[in-house]
Amino acid sequence: MVCQKCHMREANVHYTQIINGNKTELFLCSQCAEENSKMTFSPQINLGKLLWGFPVFSTGTGFEEPEHPQVTRCDVCGMSFDDFRKSGKLGCANCYRVFRDELSPILRRLHGNTEHTGKVPAKLSDTVKNTKEIERLKAELAAAVENEQYERAAELRDLIRDLENKDKNGGGE
Repeated sequence: MVCQKCHMREANVHYTQIINGNKTELFLCSQCAEENSKMTFSPQINLGKLLWGFPVFSTGTGFEEPEHPQVTRCDVCGMSFDDFRKSGKLGCANCYRVFRDELSPILRRLHGNTEHTGKVPAKLSDTVKNTKEIERLKAELAAAVENEQYERAAELRDLIRDLENKDKNGGGE
């Protein structure tokens, strides 16, 4: 937004005046605001920059360089995690391994899990369920035979045959 007084500089001061219930708003640049209201609008002081470079009293060595955090980059495509944050896209498959710790909470929040489980098509869903049921029944059948429960084993055998025939016939009777 441009200053409403000089129409040249960018407005960075929002001036609101309320007199007897009448509200007046002005968007001014800091220079016009200083001239208009006799108030100073100096930029805020960055405490980090102000304190940087003061002598370190414990070592007495003088000035100390600030520590810059090490930026981790993918060794295949060279992408950093900040690059991913800006674009929303990873550079290659290796990025998933390199940025695993940073990506895990994001994936968990988006998908509810950090591992891809896939999706079974609706037509195959019953077949997959039946296959799991058959495997469970076969294990139960083996236990029944081992425990010499032959009547139960015969029932399980018949259930397994029915499920296998159902899969062969495409789920129809």
